[in-house]
Amino acid sequence: MASRASDYRRILSEAVDEFAKHGYDSQDRLDYWLGRLRTAIEADAPSPSNVYRKVRAALEAIYDRLRGGGYRRFHPGLRRFVIERVGPDLARTLERRVLVSVDLIVLNRKKSIEQTLQRFAGLATSIPPGGTKSLNKSEAVKTISKSIRQMTFEERRVVIDQGHKMTANINQVLAEDGGAIAAKWCSHWRQPGYDYREDHKERDQKVYLLRGNWAQKAGLVKAGEAGFYDKIDGVAVAPFCRCWIEYVYDLDDLPRDMLTRKGLAAIGA
Repeated sequence: MASRASDYRRILSEAVDEFAKHGYDSQDRLDYWLGRLRTAIEADAPSPSNVYRKVRAALEAIYDRLRGGGYRRFHPGLRRFVIERVGPDLARTLERRVLVSVDLIVLNRKKSIEQTLQRFAGLATSIPPGGTKSLNKSEAVKTISKSIRQMTFEERRVVIDQGHKMTANINQVLAEDGGAIAAKWCSHWRQPGYDYREDHKERDQKVYLLRGNWAQKAGLVKAGEAGFYDKIDGVAVAPFCRCWIEYVYDLDDLPRDMLTRKGLAAIGA
């Protein structure tokens, strides 16, 4: 039994053959093949419930790793009880990201289907009545199918990107509840092949003050050369940004230019 994917390819090949033979001689002919193509593509797409289960499984795996101890990479020294205390907030963050991811995948899929149908219609209507023998049919099928071929790849990218955003959101909740003072930006720009943003590379290892933290209220710290974290776009805000934050909780771990006289005295400097 032919798979749904091969049904779509077969129908698209038949449609291209039809217009290569007859050309665009009636709107009815075009509408007929557009309808068959749409039905075949949509039949191949997983149901929304399947998409939800797949996305939830992927994001839950990231979520469980963070809660199980992965948070220590971003929060050195953070006590475990903070994780338990903010558990309901973290669970809500997970659910929001699952729903956002599913919505994006569904929207991207609709866009890919429309692009495919537009490409086919563009080709079909460009062939004059009577058809043509010069059309490279296999190349035409390949070009028309470009968006469909990329759908699985794009869906993986959505889940990966939303995973980074969820991680950043969870870390922000932990930092606020745990009493973080500052945020040290960490970039993957040294990773071979990573398409980093130049301004994100420039932020690497810079320490930004978190506005309104307990140490600032106590007059112990001030913004250093990097400034305040809320003055820049945070990690994972830009599409497919993989930068991450290491949160600072102790005065001793801050650059000295971020300590006031009172702060320096507090650490005995």
